[in-house]
Amino acid sequence: MTAFKPESAAASNPPVFFFVPTFEQFEAVLANGAGTYFLNSLIATGVSTILVIVLAVPAAYAVSIRPVKKTSDVLFFFISTKMLPVVAVIMPIYVIAGQLKVLDNIWTLVVLYTAMNLPIAVWMMRSFFQEVPAEVLEAASMDGAGLIKTLRTILMPMVTPGLAATALICVIFAWNEFFFALNLTAANASTVPVFLVSQMTSEGLFLAKLSAASVLASLPVVIAGWIAQKQLVRGLSMGAVK
Repeated sequence: MTAFKPESAAASNPPVFFFVPTFEQFEAVLANGAGTYFLNSLIATGVSTILVIVLAVPAAYAVSIRPVKKTSDVLFFFISTKMLPVVAVIMPIYVIAGQLKVLDNIWTLVVLYTAMNLPIAVWMMRSFFQEVPAEVLEAASMDGAGLIKTLRTILMPMVTPGLAATALICVIFAWNEFFFALNLTAANASTVPVFLVSQMTSEGLFLAKLSAASVLASLPVVIAGWIAQKQLVRGLSMGAVK
């Protein structure tokens, strides 16, 4: 509601519930160059999610279908990377990015988002692969199907709901990521969360414009979830009943 209010009505106390809706705030947000920020977020989120899925599927297959003696150690290593606070690693990452001259570069965010989401994706895909009956894989092996064919024609269609759920989780995390984007970008590679902060000013009113920017920032994830809702529900419920 606040996004469709005039700024004076958005900041009123008590709140105003009856007003003439306006699109002025959305026009102002788009006029402030929101398109560039959205494009950067789409590139960073889309490419990193694709890379995560490409890397997580064979890794999850290895630790679920073909486990070895140290599989539990590998899984712990994956998840342990999520235990380190981001603020603890921003300084070395900033120094390395500066020496490589990749500060304010969208592909730096792609690499970081891929590394950030990969451990979660491996753990999620591992649980989905474990739900595939062993008899199906044995039948494929007896029919002469190799590793690539088994993955492509048998396993992937069976875990498609889980794949959709994993991809959507990665999209949400990457789209909402703020700390890396704030500290490693400036003008060329800033993303939507950074754009939202830029709508807050020390002079004048900004609540309605900030609300309009927030609505626009939420739309891509909401639309993606709505499109994939059937697969998402199936994926999140895989293995719930045994």
